[in-house]
Amino acid sequence: MPKLELLLLFLLFSPSIFSVSDGRTVARRPANQGVSPPIRAVNLGGWLVTEGWILPSLFDGILNKDLLDGTQLQFKSVTQNMYLCAEQGGGTILVANRTSASGWETFKLWRIDENTFNLRVFDNHFVTVASDGATVVATVASPGAGEAFHLVRNDDQTRARIRAPNGRFLQARTRDLVTADYDGSSTNWGDDDPSVFVVTRVGGLQGEYQICNGYGKAKATQVLRQHWRTYIVENDFKFISTSGLNAVRIPVGWWIASDPNPPAPFVAGSLQTLDNAFKWAEKYNLGVIVDLHAAPGSQNPYEHSASKDGSQEWGATDANIAQTVKVIDFLTNRYKRSPSLLAVELLNEPLAPGASLPALMKYYKDGYDAVRKYTSTAYVIMSNRLSASNTELLDFAGGLPGAVVDVHYYNLFTSDFDGLTVQQNIDFVRNSRSAELATVTRQNGRPLTFVGEWVAEWKVQGASDQDYQRFAQAQIDVYGKATFGWAYWTFKNVNNHWSMEWMINNGIISLNNN
Repeated sequence: MPKLELLLLFLLFSPSIFSVSDGRTVARRPANQGVSPPIRAVNLGGWLVTEGWILPSLFDGILNKDLLDGTQLQFKSVTQNMYLCAEQGGGTILVANRTSASGWETFKLWRIDENTFNLRVFDNHFVTVASDGATVVATVASPGAGEAFHLVRNDDQTRARIRAPNGRFLQARTRDLVTADYDGSSTNWGDDDPSVFVVTRVGGLQGEYQICNGYGKAKATQVLRQHWRTYIVENDFKFISTSGLNAVRIPVGWWIASDPNPPAPFVAGSLQTLDNAFKWAEKYNLGVIVDLHAAPGSQNPYEHSASKDGSQEWGATDANIAQTVKVIDFLTNRYKRSPSLLAVELLNEPLAPGASLPALMKYYKDGYDAVRKYTSTAYVIMSNRLSASNTELLDFAGGLPGAVVDVHYYNLFTSDFDGLTVQQNIDFVRNSRSAELATVTRQNGRPLTFVGEWVAEWKVQGASDQDYQRFAQAQIDVYGKATFGWAYWTFKNVNNHWSMEWMINNGIISLNNN
């Protein structure tokens, strides 16, 4: 056969390339995978992006694990009987004159070691000692050695003294004067010591940043690599494939694109674990949704975005968005030829209004284009913003072939579900959730719709297994109408009803007959 004809036949029938109009060559997933919508998936949460509530024991070896990055503390002077406060929320002096505590009276920790911290105040300034060597102020934008404070707690950890970088302790001299000049080397922790404060912990995070910085690089590498090797294994993929599921959604963090040298405090190894996941998915004929769960700067203030201290800074600059696009580019390029690459989810749960719609749409378009550089067949999933309309992306995503809009449905987290009975929760799913899903599901199928997270857990107390069965089945019935499919949160969890593995093994969820 002439060489020209051979070349034409190769181009016509080759399963691995696809030529697009601008001359680029992009990978086409081989046709033997057989995974296509509707998807019935499970999230592998708590594996490559840490969430402490899913497996709390991961944090057991951290010294002072209640004082991780982002922990929020309030300090009440025992002599003034008033709370320490960053006046005006920051930018000026500290005082001890508040009868109750709220934002200005709350200090976020940036952990240096188990006892040493930077103290971040409401307006994001850091506490330091003024040039007079005594007055305590919150005026530093970026902390250094002069903002490292040592926290000394009493035996029951209800009281604390704060040693400043000058070696002296903070004291509330008066309600309007807080200084770092108390030189008492010891204390009986009594109410007569102006350097003693009652400590109240009002919030904290247990995410990837906290576990890595809490252990330190060497120990965190050991702990997390052991976790990655053992928490999800090949046999889990086999179980998933035989349980009526056809895909997994795998949350990953932005630092994975820098493996094996991720930026501090993150540690290397998650990329090799994701490689293994793709091998297992291919072996057991499962699709993989690679989900960027944690973006640089954090797209929401929660631990699952790997936020350092609850601040939300993603999308604030074009550079931040460009960095995120590079992560999508890296991941798609790496797995473009895998028959299991089902979809790339560009971002999980951006929170409005911090993640503005214009910034998000710019990123989604750039991220979509990055995926399309390498594959014409992988779906591109765009998560709706939390606290925003579920329909705001429809026109935008509808103009992009292979785009999917992700909505998350939980009968939890808000007061709307307080006091609802078993039947009321089920009715809410069959009526309200069904109507919500219908509003984002267009007749022309563009964009596709995806219930990327749901769970058979609720606020009902004392529900029976049969109640859970009915609740789970109602959601399967309703979310099964999503044109792309659904994914349960999550596969493994110490809380039984959050674990699909447990739910299947105990007969509460059965998919093979659905």
